[in-house]
Amino acid sequence: MNQIIKSKYLALLAFAPMLATAEEGGSGHYMPGSMSSFVDGVPTEETFIARYNFLLWDAEVEANRTLPIAGLLTAGADITSYANGLTLLWRPSWGSINDRWSYAMSATIPYVDLDVSANVITPLGTVRRSDSISGIGDIVLMPVMLNQNISPDFNINYRLGVYAPTGKYEVGRLANTGKNYWTIEPTVGFMYFGQKNGREASVFFGGDFNFENSETDYQTGTQLHIDGTLAQHLPLWGGLIGIGVNGYWYEQVGSDSGAGATFGDFKARTTGIGPVLSFVSKIADVDIIAELKWLHEFNTKDRPEGDFIWFKLVSKF
Repeated sequence: MNQIIKSKYLALLAFAPMLATAEEGGSGHYMPGSMSSFVDGVPTEETFIARYNFLLWDAEVEANRTLPIAGLLTAGADITSYANGLTLLWRPSWGSINDRWSYAMSATIPYVDLDVSANVITPLGTVRRSDSISGIGDIVLMPVMLNQNISPDFNINYRLGVYAPTGKYEVGRLANTGKNYWTIEPTVGFMYFGQKNGREASVFFGGDFNFENSETDYQTGTQLHIDGTLAQHLPLWGGLIGIGVNGYWYEQVGSDSGAGATFGDFKARTTGIGPVLSFVSKIADVDIIAELKWLHEFNTKDRPEGDFIWFKLVSKF
């Protein structure tokens, strides 16, 4: 970071109120609901999957809570993000390790439209600012995706995600499509899908280990999260319709660190729950899966609170 800008940023932190928000930018790379149901499972057989992902995140921060964003100290932030992503997953023929284990890999490329407005705090006072941006976000690579087939109804997934800082980032700009740091995210998922009764119970346990943002000298602490889905799937129009509930729990368990993290031991947490609707069918020998879900946040501490709306459309070749 330019030393003059860095000095101004660190000076601003001295004016921050004691009630401060951790987690630089208001969120880490993890997005609630990204992995939470059978739609997100690792395939057991050779296949190629193309998945379209749409995510709307609409959230706000209380006026008396501060939030560090790209070298700026802000309060009362309003955030609206529209993200469209393409996930390509390959389960190769040589991915059959044995009768129980299989291997796959994937990559997700997001395109983000982001609007952020906030009260920017300076030594001379507070001014309301707004920024908007569109562009490629941080690409998600999953070089290791393993499935352990326990039974026809029960599978366990093990995967390692890597978030690369490919999005746009500029110090002093409220809206950025990227985080400007790497994140490693191991995840384990347990999925029960009854072949006869149509019942689903899926749960994914994950952790995010973040590297330092070199532009702000800010390293967001380690985050843990659990996502899950309970649903009943029933025959409809030659396919299966699923109706249920999905939810998540998220907590930052590691303190923020680095020269830019001077707020102390503040750790973010939030919880969300909402309905989920899915449909599975086949069109011209291509398996199609669609999923729509809403997650409403509550019990939020030290981060923005709002709503997530997901739509996923999977084509399995």
